[in-house]
Amino acid sequence: MGSRQVSRTAIVATTPEKIFGLLADPAQHPLIDGSGTVRAAQSGGPDRLTLGAKFGMDMKMGASYKILNTVVEFEEGRLIAWRHFNGHRWRWRLEPLDDGRTEVTETFDWSTAKFPLAISLSPFPRKNADGIEKTLARLGELFPA
Repeated sequence: MGSRQVSRTAIVATTPEKIFGLLADPAQHPLIDGSGTVRAAQSGGPDRLTLGAKFGMDMKMGASYKILNTVVEFEEGRLIAWRHFNGHRWRWRLEPLDDGRTEVTETFDWSTAKFPLAISLSPFPRKNADGIEKTLARLGELFPA
């Protein structure tokens, strides 16, 4: 990973297709979010994400706010990433394992942000790494071995 990315990986006891089903459904994002910031999908967005889809989320980090995301990477069952107005990305890569489990990697990538240096100097990379670890743990709890 580059210096403007933080990633964490976990093994989850289910198939990539089941995990992708959660990731491609914005209404399910609060269920797996470990950061505590994702509250709900906004009405009027797609029920299932595809490349180029736009979806709004209700968020809370101190104050409540709304964010509009665009899906910028998409490979059915294997890869999905979205970004918002600042350009940084949240990416999920799913690799099937022989035993029916999945290697899941979530990445916060600010190399594509409009102001990457500002993010690098902020606490967001560390906070997002912590949130990713908690998100992956929650995902694992949804699919116990």
